[in-house]
Amino acid sequence: MSFVHEVTGLERAVEVEAGLRLAGDVGSLAPASPDRVGAFLRYLRRNPSLWIGGLMLLSLVLFSLIGSLAWEVEQYRPLSVRALQPPSWALPFGSDRQGRDLFATMVAGTPMTIRIGLIAGVLGVGIGTILAFVAAYYGGIADTLIKGVVDIGLTVPGLLVLIIVAVTVRQAISVELMALVVASLAWLWPTRTIRAQVLTMRERAWVQVARLSGMSGPEVIFKEMLPNLFPYLAAALVNSISAAILASIGLEALGLGPIDSPTLGMTVYWVLFNAALINGWWWWWGPPIVILFILFVGLFLLSVGLDEIANPRLRKAV
Repeated sequence: MSFVHEVTGLERAVEVEAGLRLAGDVGSLAPASPDRVGAFLRYLRRNPSLWIGGLMLLSLVLFSLIGSLAWEVEQYRPLSVRALQPPSWALPFGSDRQGRDLFATMVAGTPMTIRIGLIAGVLGVGIGTILAFVAAYYGGIADTLIKGVVDIGLTVPGLLVLIIVAVTVRQAISVELMALVVASLAWLWPTRTIRAQVLTMRERAWVQVARLSGMSGPEVIFKEMLPNLFPYLAAALVNSISAAILASIGLEALGLGPIDSPTLGMTVYWVLFNAALINGWWWWWGPPIVILFILFVGLFLLSVGLDEIANPRLRKAV
């Protein structure tokens, strides 16, 4: 009799879960009410980090977009203008020792640097998410193997490994290849953190109900678990992009980046190579430092705002 009662209770739980899911689907099809929109706007006011960080990043995107339309971007190449000219109406950011227009260099180089971070960050979080679900949800030998590789990889100095990888690349390094070099280690930390989230989520009641209702492992992952991890994955992606940009700038500052591309890291390399700080050419190192400051602060604030959404302890009801 107890077995019959357990089966009956399980069937009722499955029916309740199905009803809640159907109600959620119907509610999602309804248009957003004014009260909901107003509540969301009030939530943004309570979470200034999210929209301030977004505005800072949007300002860099607009700077590159408008600058590429209003300025001769090809002047980022050497010998395009007179060398070592201070800022003026003709050269708003001045020029460097190689005769590059630094305004054109910033306009062309900012999206390149962001592209390196985006490619490496997306690859890192994507690979990390797949490995984390395989390890945490299925367990067994796969979990032991993936966890061991990640633990060993995180103990090795990342910059040293990236330097070795960059040096061993025989062909000329492009922006895309630079992103792949950085992505070679970008998956380690996301794999560990996402695996921990999946291990906790795997034991939740609604995941157990989904399993008992007859859903396969991939169905449980894609239909139940992954949608609930989207806020956390978004915050992890922002952190991964920021770490990838920082790693790429570190490599480029050592001269291991795309020499012919005007990325922010390569601009820093030429500043160090030509001793612009010692010679007092402040217009050479000032613009990349300001843009990098806006970029990293914007990514940090956006990450804090997304973390408030993903973390139940920090999240406030919308």
